[in-house]
Amino acid sequence: MSVSTPKDVARQSAIFIGVISSVAVFTVLYVVDSLEYWAISIVIGIGIEELSYLVIYRSVEKYLTNKINVLYKTISKIKGGADAAFNMDEDVVGLANQDVMEWAEGQIEEITLLRETDSFRKDFIGNLAHELKTPLFNIQGFILSLLEGDLDDPEINRKFLSKAEKNIDRMTRLLEDLDSISRIESGAMTITLERVNIVELSSELADNLERKSKDANVQIKVKDSVDFFVMCDVNKIQQVLSNLLVNSINYGKDGGKTRLRFYDMGDHILIEVSDNGIGIKEKDLLRIYERFYRVDKSRSRNAGGSGLGLAIVKHIIEAHGGNIHVRSTLGTGTTFSFTLPKSDIE
Repeated sequence: MSVSTPKDVARQSAIFIGVISSVAVFTVLYVVDSLEYWAISIVIGIGIEELSYLVIYRSVEKYLTNKINVLYKTISKIKGGADAAFNMDEDVVGLANQDVMEWAEGQIEEITLLRETDSFRKDFIGNLAHELKTPLFNIQGFILSLLEGDLDDPEINRKFLSKAEKNIDRMTRLLEDLDSISRIESGAMTITLERVNIVELSSELADNLERKSKDANVQIKVKDSVDFFVMCDVNKIQQVLSNLLVNSINYGKDGGKTRLRFYDMGDHILIEVSDNGIGIKEKDLLRIYERFYRVDKSRSRNAGGSGLGLAIVKHIIEAHGGNIHVRSTLGTGTTFSFTLPKSDIE
């Protein structure tokens, strides 16, 4: 028989003591040749059993109450709830064990989360320091070179000042992206919706990036002659499209192509930005929206990326009530697709 409650412990212990007592009394009566009083042994055994039960039960109850109540109160305070009631008729040991295990699992999850947060914080600070340090060191080097004797050469002056300007632009973009993602994640970003022709907006952005795409020998084409209207914050969606198009150029192949396509999904418009560039490894796909995560670190840094672009893109699309997805094959190309609410206004 399994023992689950203090009453069970007390009763079984008392029965054992009562039986032993009855046997002992019976043995004494047998030795003194007074077996006619055998009923006395039974009465004494029953009496001792009941007395033992009361004594053992009260002792176990007091001991467990003192010990387990302390444990319950401690767990309850940590959980932030009211002190747990303690019922001696229940399987208190099992209940205590269950509560302790649940509490321990919660603590393990909390500790794991804190460790992950701390690790992310360290990575974030390290990445941010690196992103700021690189252009600063470059600017410092250009200035020192000029001070060491190249100030009199106008051509070198223009060359170094141009490089310094590019590095300042890189830091400015990084700080702007940091400010954007900080406002987004704190809930301070405002979305001003208006009716926008998404095909026309995409075409304008493609035209604005024509010089950059030609320098990289990548062709951008908007594959639709039909107008699609969405409700969006035009500045925020410009930022999204610009980021995706610039990425397709930076990670494109020589002679590559980037295509923008649009699909009517009923309540939403699906926008696809596809390229036939270098592609993304499968193991990287789940992490590309993380801050400062880079698929190709050297290539993206050379292109002047902040490492925050896709994180911002994801937040902006979700703030519009849409979704963003990516599919990619290494060496074949990448497609980013996202949805925006369709405009019902004609």
